[in-house]
Amino acid sequence: MRKKSYHPAYFGVFLALALILGYVESLIPFYFGIPGVKLGLTNLVIVLFLYSCGAGQALLLSCARVFLAGFLFGNMYSIIYSLAGGVLSLAVMALMKRSGKFSIAGVSIGGGIFHNVGQILVAMAVVENVSIAYYLPVLLVSGVVTGFLIGIAASEVRKRLPKGMSGDL
Repeated sequence: MRKKSYHPAYFGVFLALALILGYVESLIPFYFGIPGVKLGLTNLVIVLFLYSCGAGQALLLSCARVFLAGFLFGNMYSIIYSLAGGVLSLAVMALMKRSGKFSIAGVSIGGGIFHNVGQILVAMAVVENVSIAYYLPVLLVSGVVTGFLIGIAASEVRKRLPKGMSGDL
């Protein structure tokens, strides 16, 4: 089995897209009536990169995005929360993709759910109170909805990518 490779310029392009989408999302008031719920536009880039370059490269992209966005637009807490959600989300998405039993939308839904789980776990550790878990059902539903929307978008974008980018770079 040949290891997937990619051109380093693609990494930079995907990183820039993830940062731009994250910034745009912070500017647009996506208010769903539930505090903390976001559409997760940056996950679109991560899902596409996962399918294009594999889990290892997607992990590198996700971590680079979290640290850069945190230093540029956030703070240490935003980095901790985003990193926990992003790493757990990507691990689940990579496992689901590897199984071959899930569509891109299914993989993205898994990522949306576990991103919220990771952030709730960190929140419980930071405030040293497990009662925050009461909020988890609401976040799980939002993870399914937003994960589905991002998954459909990723599937459509992937169909329109040049041939070399829709499989492996």
